[in-house]
Amino acid sequence: MITGINHITLSVREVSESFDFYTEVLGFQPVTCWPKGAYLLAGELWVALLIDEQVRPGLLPEFTHLAFTVAPDAFTAMSEHIRQAGAGIWQENWTEGDSLYFLDPNGHKLEIHSSDRAARLKSARENPWEGLVIYDEPER
Repeated sequence: MITGINHITLSVREVSESFDFYTEVLGFQPVTCWPKGAYLLAGELWVALLIDEQVRPGLLPEFTHLAFTVAPDAFTAMSEHIRQAGAGIWQENWTEGDSLYFLDPNGHKLEIHSSDRAARLKSARENPWEGLVIYDEPER
């Protein structure tokens, strides 16, 4: 049985530019860095950045993205910091809770979100999506 996410690996064109974006703009903690990669931490999440000569040339059309949690009282400042760093915005928020949808230097779609699963499900119960089925929450 899968118990969680072990790590996320992102292909990058250039390590130093991506390393700077993830550490200086997003605040990830550096763990290791070498000419072809880096390991970073976002809370307990291990993120690997690895050189890949086949990194996408442009924005992928689908909605697939990574969303990172930001405390509600830090959301506005973090959003402004990301915008001032020049990150492209790929979508406006249409869901409950504050979200900013932005791009990293390699065109990976990212999001910062200041809500949680319980709030999302509460919103879904109050305004159900077509065909929505909500299952019991797992016990913790």
